Amino acid sequence: MKKFAIILSLVALMASCKSKQKATTKAPTKPKNEVVTDARIPIADADQTQMKRAYDFGKRVLNACNTSRFKPFNSSEATPNVIANTSESKITKTCLKFRLKYGDFQDLNLVEIVHNKKDDTNVYRYKADYSKKIANKELRVIMNKDNKVTAIKSTDWVDKYTPIN
Repeated sequence: MKKFAIILSLVALMASCKSKQKATTKAPTKPKNEVVTDARIPIADADQTQMKRAYDFGKRVLNACNTSRFKPFNSSEATPNVIANTSESKITKTCLKFRLKYGDFQDLNLVEIVHNKKDDTNVYRYKADYSKKIANKELRVIMNKDNKVTAIKSTDWVDKYTPIN
């Protein structure tokens, strides 16, 4: 029993003695998907067709929360990735959370358009209005040069634009 106690205490002592390592400091690196832009497009100068399509697509997704019906995107409206990720079941799941927390969706207000030079897309930032005014939500509709949706993302509203990875 004494041998066991001695061996156990030696193992504990060795485990508690860690070798000192130098703390390495790296310069902060940008995430891979970081948007390389600060180019804001004035709303008055934006492509009106693309702006209307972005609004319609965003409204279609959020209106599905009110009506429980979602018309899926087709290949002329969205990229294959968006079509695959906006299934009716995923929309229903998200809508359930949003309706309980924020109430009924009312409308979208375009706040700004940001051009992403890295992949030549436009990010349409909308403030989403809901019946409950407990929080401001943002909807980002990202459109490519072919007027197709490449991504739709929802997040909490922040006045300063920061890219979402």
